[in-house]
Amino acid sequence: MSRDLIRLMQSFFPPGETISETAWRPAVDVYRTSRGWLLKFDLAGVRPEDVSLTVEGCHVTVRGVRRDWLTEKGCSYYRMEITYNHFERGVELPCNVEPASVATDYRDGMLLVHLITEAEK
Repeated sequence: MSRDLIRLMQSFFPPGETISETAWRPAVDVYRTSRGWLLKFDLAGVRPEDVSLTVEGCHVTVRGVRRDWLTEKGCSYYRMEITYNHFERGVELPCNVEPASVATDYRDGMLLVHLITEAEK
């Protein structure tokens, strides 16, 4: 690839991240609630057992893998637009949430992460 094309492609990604690292970053909505925080990750097609969650300081990270589960013998693909791969999505919150109680729920392809902070328990 030419250097100009590589520079153009890199301009679409945050500094320090490569194309392979940003192949799939699930969308997330972040809500401030009366009890703490609610993070809603869009994980359509991801099995709950293929997801891990870490909370460190003010940083929440969800990691996992979306697998292509629809396969049958003799099947070949015509078009594939859904990304099947490992993913990681970090969210930086404006305060330390590490001592928070964490509760998760998985509904309709959405991972709901409830962070209930000490002051609001």
